Amino acid sequence: MDFKIVMITLGVSFLLALIMGPLGIPLLRRLKFGQQIRTDGPQGHLKKAGTPTMGGIIIMLALALAVLRFGEKNLETVILLLASLGYGLIGFLDDYIKILFKRSLGLTARQKLFGQLLIAAIVCYLLVLSGHSTEIRLPYLNVMFDLGWLYFPFVVFLMLGTSNAVNFTDGLDGLLAGTSAIAFGAYAIIALNNTQPNVAIFSAAMVGAVLGFLVFNAHPAKVFMGDTGSLGIGGGLVAVAILTKAEILLALIGGVFLIEILSVIIQVVSFKTRGKRVFKMSPIHHHFELVGWSEWRVVISFWTAGLILAGVGLYINEVL
Repeated sequence: MDFKIVMITLGVSFLLALIMGPLGIPLLRRLKFGQQIRTDGPQGHLKKAGTPTMGGIIIMLALALAVLRFGEKNLETVILLLASLGYGLIGFLDDYIKILFKRSLGLTARQKLFGQLLIAAIVCYLLVLSGHSTEIRLPYLNVMFDLGWLYFPFVVFLMLGTSNAVNFTDGLDGLLAGTSAIAFGAYAIIALNNTQPNVAIFSAAMVGAVLGFLVFNAHPAKVFMGDTGSLGIGGGLVAVAILTKAEILLALIGGVFLIEILSVIIQVVSFKTRGKRVFKMSPIHHHFELVGWSEWRVVISFWTAGLILAGVGLYINEVL
């Protein structure tokens, strides 16, 4: 029965996003919520200027409606929705400022960090209220370590790091929608294996929402999700990793996101210390574009990498 409800949730969320797309995209266009393109990015992206952004609203609405319809009304659901919708709200403010002032940068780094820390702190408080275990499990070895109070700084680090890594991944048509669907699909399987139907329902709702959005976001994209979608997806991904006690596996299941943020860190450190760039451009998906790969080839390659990493993660977790 749990599997049936999970699949129904996925289908309903997908249909909601599919329905909201044709309604929301013209509205975003009329409101002139067009994407501002970085002038220092790949020149082929300049033609995307003006494409409606903030489409992440579609993802967040489809997710919330499906979860509230099929999920249990408990603290676990509050944590999941707070992590996703809270980070999505930060992204919404960032997107709105970009559009309002017609620039490629929205909230300042300090403002964004404050918002992310605030949501992370509230999530930690709710985890304490729920009696959430402070142990972490090393996958495959099945060794448990109790971090005690250090678990909560670990959660904050995961939320900030993952949400920003996911945000960096959103740079090509369909790239983040596809890779996030794969990651949430893997966590839905883990949640079902753990007999955590509520987490599985949330994960499935996210899969349906991003796949429905992908219909309009695949190359050539008719709409971009913006930070509204990417930060919301990142927050939700950490929440399911925490609640399934598969936090360490996030580095593997979300391996594409880890590679993306590492490429940015490596590029910045290398340039500041040696005055040289390791990649033609970071995040790394832009590097492949600049060496001659088509945008669609990069996206398909990253989807494939995400699928392989998720499969390995499920195998290590002894689900497959």
